[in-house]
Amino acid sequence: MDKKHNVLITGGASGIGFGVAQHLVSLGHKAIIADLNIDAARESAEKLGGSKHALAVQVDVSDAQDIATLPERLKDTPVDVLVNNAGIQHVSKLEDFPADKWQLLIDVMLVGPALLTQALLPHMREQNFGRIINIGSIHSVVASPYKSAYVAAKHGLLGFSKTLALETGDVDVTINTLCPAYVKTPLVEKQIAAQAKENNMSEEDVINEIMLEPMPKKAFIGVDELAETTAFLMGNASKNITGQTIVLDGGWTAR
Repeated sequence: MDKKHNVLITGGASGIGFGVAQHLVSLGHKAIIADLNIDAARESAEKLGGSKHALAVQVDVSDAQDIATLPERLKDTPVDVLVNNAGIQHVSKLEDFPADKWQLLIDVMLVGPALLTQALLPHMREQNFGRIINIGSIHSVVASPYKSAYVAAKHGLLGFSKTLALETGDVDVTINTLCPAYVKTPLVEKQIAAQAKENNMSEEDVINEIMLEPMPKKAFIGVDELAETTAFLMGNASKNITGQTIVLDGGWTAR
């Protein structure tokens, strides 16, 4: 039987992060809900059953100094599995894209995962076990207009993961990136409205003609699909799956 682990999930207070945490707790793992909003993180940890099953920690994944303090702050609950899930979005043509917003998206979704991995990898090496699971996106492998920073960050995660897979081949540590097509989360709900405005379309047309149109299966990806794939990647059966891009896209990229 696979061991139970301490799993740190960034952006864990809501959306995909909370769904993953819920599933892992149901399997007996302990969730460390890392979020910029500590009140939301605490509330989510309580929903998961309190201190026995989950704990909350405040982390700004765009702040290198904040990330560097994590191992000390979590010394009583060292991290065995890191799920890099925190994400933000900004939809705009490049000419109108604020420079500070472009930088923030890269910091949150590419630099943050790298620095979190850097901070937590020594413990994984020391115990000869670790799993790093990046929540990428269909936009890790294809592009869409008006999302230059998001697409660049998510593409970058794949290169980072492959490099780390090479650097951790000497220990039982793996790093992989899950790349779902659209998942119906609050982040995507906001995107629907933003895309409607940018493309001068109705929100229903954005869903059918932009988001689901490339997918033969014509369906949003479920949070449960990501949660169960994460659990699989934590197990013994996947110990030689590393540096991989795991695409959950309803056939989008088969074209």
